[in-house]
This record gives sequence, structure tokens and C-alpha cells, in this order.
Amino acid sequence: MSQKKCVIHIFETLQGVATLGQLYALVDTSIWKTKTPYASIRRIVQTNKEFFKIKPGLWGLSHQKDMIIKNLHITTNTTENPHFTHAYYQGIITELGALRGFQTFIPAQDKNKLFINKPLKDIATLDTIHTFTYLELVNKAKTIDSIWFNERKMPHAFYEVEHSTDFKNSLNKFFELQDFRSKFYIVADKKRKAQFLSIMENSIYKPIKDFVNFADYESIVKQYENESMKYEMGI
Repeated sequence: MSQKKCVIHIFETLQGVATLGQLYALVDTSIWKTKTPYASIRRIVQTNKEFFKIKPGLWGLSHQKDMIIKNLHITTNTTENPHFTHAYYQGIITELGALRGFQTFIPAQDKNKLFINKPLKDIATLDTIHTFTYLELVNKAKTIDSIWFNERKMPHAFYEVEHSTDFKNSLNKFFELQDFRSKFYIVADKKRKAQFLSIMENSIYKPIKDFVNFADYESIVKQYENESMKYEMGI
């Protein structure tokens, strides 16, 4: 079986849709005569007409394109579908946390949203949030899109995906949690970074300005793909 056919076979087992991370894990590259199998997988999906790009890091089989678009409830221009975009990156962030050894939490209102073809509740490792502080603050925290907890059950990082709103609701949540030695990230399209920086100049956000970070979609996906490669290589 050719390398391309090996990749197509895995797509077919995944209903025609796969992240690069899934391909790294599932494609049997042991018989490939290459020292860079993951680069070969990327080249195959990026340069062959049998595949089409849905989102950064997410690919589909071209001959199933119409069915995939229908099943995922997206349009051909997925950047205009905030529900698909939000759940996709929420899932990527949460899987990234698990790959790095953290316990992960997703809020109750999002658990039935789909990450590709499975609910987000199947991605998170925690069913309920750790009670890491006063109940009032825990209740605020449990609405945040993705939380990574360390082995002491304390929050290592908070992530909010901002596809179309103005950042302020997310920043207000972070403001309430500023006394924790955690990392805070706004995840959005890189075109919105200037807007983010402008809002952070508001005096109300001065106390959190230095430790709330902006991460664009592509950088999050690249981190996820790199961690997936390390995991499969046993690093």
C-alpha cells in the first residue's frame, strides 16, 4: 500500500475527517522508508487533490466534501461559522493540555458541542471542576472555555476562545482570577491581535495587562501537532 493510500485509509476509518495529530497517531509509518514520517504525512495531505483543508490542522477527504460539510454543520467558508470554529479550537486546546500531562476541564454548557465528530465531554479528562478556592470564584472559573489543572489540582492555565466577541467578557473572568499564579490566554484569529492589545490598554485591565496573553489559532494548532509528534515518538 502506498503512503497516500495508508493516509486515505485512516481518513476513511474517521468518517473522512482527521486532525494531523490523529494522523500522526494512527497511520502506520513503520514500513515507510523515511526518517521523517510526520513531515511525509503533512506533505501528503497538503499537496494531493484527494484532501481538502477545513481548518488549520484539520483535513477532509475531497470526495466526501459535501457530506463532511453537512455532517459537521459547517459552510464551505468555515471562518464564517463561529459555532464550529469555537468548538474546534476548544477541543484542540483541551487535547493539547492532556498531551502535556494536565487534567482538563470544559464547562457544562459546552460538553455536548462537537469537536469534529465527537462531543467535547469526551475530550476533557475531568467531569467536574476541582474546588481549588472559594466557591464564588470556582463558579466563575467553571464557565471558562478550557482549564488545565496540575497534579495538585490547581489551575495551571485558563483559555478563552474569542472568535467574534469583543474580548471583554473573557477578560472580566480573568480579572476575577488574577490572584492565582496561573497562565491566562485569549485565543483568536491573528487578525484580531491589534484589537486585543487596544482593549488591554483600558485602565480597568491594568492589573492583568502583564499576564494575559494572546495566542492565535495557527500557533495553538502548531503546538498541538508538535505535542502529538512528541507523544507518538515517546519523547
